[in-house]
Amino acid sequence: MSITINKPGMLTSLQDLGRYSYQQFGVIASGAMDPFAHTVANLLVGNPENEATIEATLLGPRITFEIDTYIAVCGADLTPSLNGKRIQNWRPYKVNKDDVLEFGKCKWGCRVYIAVAGGFDTEPVMGSRSTYLRAGIGGHQGRALKEGDRLKTGSFNPTFQPVSLNWKMSRGMRSVYEKMGSIRAVKGRHFNYFTLDSQKVFFEKEFMITTKSDRMGYRAEGTSLQLERKEEILSEPVLFGTVQVPAEGNPIILMADRQTTGGYPKIAQTAFVDLPKLAQAKPGDKIVFQEISEEEAQINYIIQKIQLKYLQTGIRLKNREG
Repeated sequence: MSITINKPGMLTSLQDLGRYSYQQFGVIASGAMDPFAHTVANLLVGNPENEATIEATLLGPRITFEIDTYIAVCGADLTPSLNGKRIQNWRPYKVNKDDVLEFGKCKWGCRVYIAVAGGFDTEPVMGSRSTYLRAGIGGHQGRALKEGDRLKTGSFNPTFQPVSLNWKMSRGMRSVYEKMGSIRAVKGRHFNYFTLDSQKVFFEKEFMITTKSDRMGYRAEGTSLQLERKEEILSEPVLFGTVQVPAEGNPIILMADRQTTGGYPKIAQTAFVDLPKLAQAKPGDKIVFQEISEEEAQINYIIQKIQLKYLQTGIRLKNREG
């Protein structure tokens, strides 16, 4: 029971929701850059939300299936096709032995997630199957996938027996990607260290994602952000979406492969619900940070979690029809 990677695509790797509980020891969390697309892809094929998926960037892989199974493709629209016939994102598909999944032109977004029913039977490292490339751990041999790789699949949920696959997740459930250029954020603990002009610029002016962006962090360019006065800042823990500002004044948004601590001033913290929008931003895309309160960020997070529970319940009920 396996799949074969005929063409790897770009920076294609296995990711789950991350390697947590070890950051105090300096271990990078890693995980899916777009946790929403990753989670939905898993739910659509009856997997637990933390099962590993295949993440690809801008250019998708070509995959041959050696088993009959179910798949879902979520996230970026890289024009997926099954046996040469165009398929849609955000819905499950039945695939048969020798079927071929491949991708074409990137029409929207940056990162695509491919879930296979049962996930992938790889050895977890510190409780996670996420690939951390710099350390060479997790995923498939601790590296990006390459041509000829065979990935063993796990046993899928026996209760997942769709009566009909002629449905997909509603557009309303995908509202997380609305207003792509608007990124909600909470003031960081060092926000008041910056000049009043810089505080205003941060929440009003555009920043452009540069080509120096990667899974560790997004570097953005715009009006330089300046400190009111130089402050000595001790290194302290950072989170997915923490916005730091180094000496040159251009913000860095920390992403999935972020370090565990940082010593640059933290001007803001991206709201968790808008991390998917950042993950789907490409170099050259422009963003504007929108200030929200901690309470608003928490409410939006809870709402998204409830929506995902509704989706999971709906899928379970649909599979019990008939």
